[in-house]
Amino acid sequence: MIAGANIATAIMMFLVGYSGHINPAHHLILSSVGLAFPFFILLNMGFLLFWVVFRWKYALISFIGFLVCFVPVRRYCPLNPSVEPPRDAIKVLSYNVWLFAGWDVHDGERGPILEYLRASDADIICLQEAEMNEIDYRKVKEAMSHYAYSDTSLSKKGSDCLALYSRYPILKKEQIKYVSENNHSVAHYLKVNGDTVIVINNHLESVGLSSEVKEGFDEMVRGRENGVQRKRTSQLLIGQIGAAAGRRASQAEAVANYVRNHRQYGIILCGDFNDSPISYAYSTIAGTLTDCFVETGCGPGFSYHHNSMHVRIDHIMCSDNFTPYNCKVDSKIDASDHYPIYCWLKKK
Repeated sequence: MIAGANIATAIMMFLVGYSGHINPAHHLILSSVGLAFPFFILLNMGFLLFWVVFRWKYALISFIGFLVCFVPVRRYCPLNPSVEPPRDAIKVLSYNVWLFAGWDVHDGERGPILEYLRASDADIICLQEAEMNEIDYRKVKEAMSHYAYSDTSLSKKGSDCLALYSRYPILKKEQIKYVSENNHSVAHYLKVNGDTVIVINNHLESVGLSSEVKEGFDEMVRGRENGVQRKRTSQLLIGQIGAAAGRRASQAEAVANYVRNHRQYGIILCGDFNDSPISYAYSTIAGTLTDCFVETGCGPGFSYHHNSMHVRIDHIMCSDNFTPYNCKVDSKIDASDHYPIYCWLKKK
């Protein structure tokens, strides 16, 4: 019976792990199953430890399960040693700054996010949700004044601002065309050490969970909801996640097509995908580039940490002519609902 349960777990881990290749626009219910992937990883690991202690020959079941799921397991939780980046590598940082958490900034203060960015020593910074509605524009300008080149881009409704700060000249920019009123992606052409490099900053369709769902999920995680409340919260959560994932599908395809059509340039792509490594949006874009965290990071690297939700939805990727080093999600600063992610890149 235990062996049968282990086999069922391994099969489910395989199906969920590769569910990111199914377009959620056609199967909305499958768009959220990737969020359950860590549950099956832990369950299969539990079986493995059980067999090692009590019936070691049966450990082959769990081992085969991990073997056939090597790709999604590595995507979700890579294990790479730390390697010192070369001195001439460039540092790239991506951060959803949540309006710079301006509501927590007092008169005369820059706030922790601006201080963090100023001290980051990054060569290229890509920001999402960089609207300055809640913070004095002069504070942002002063904090980022050591960057010679900067630019911003707004969504159709002007409700989403992407910002770029660079030590390298900005030659031009263009928005990547896809359907969305509140989110967008923009490609900046930079002159980096004599070469033209495209930096693509993304903020794909937000899940847009209602306050009722967020509060309900938080209560459910803490075990404060009864059966009826849990069922309602789960249904609302799956419905809203599925609808947003369906919209992100075409957006990710547009970004991936843009990358394929500009492969003559070096490409650095980053931003808030609003999707985990086990998702269609991620798989579509990562199929054209190298995920710097998967190649050089360590652990699950959760970048979103609000309302009891912990998942890596912020990513940095690069084209084959770059070698990534030491990609990390920095959990030391929690002023935003996201943690920043950064890495070093060296041209091959």
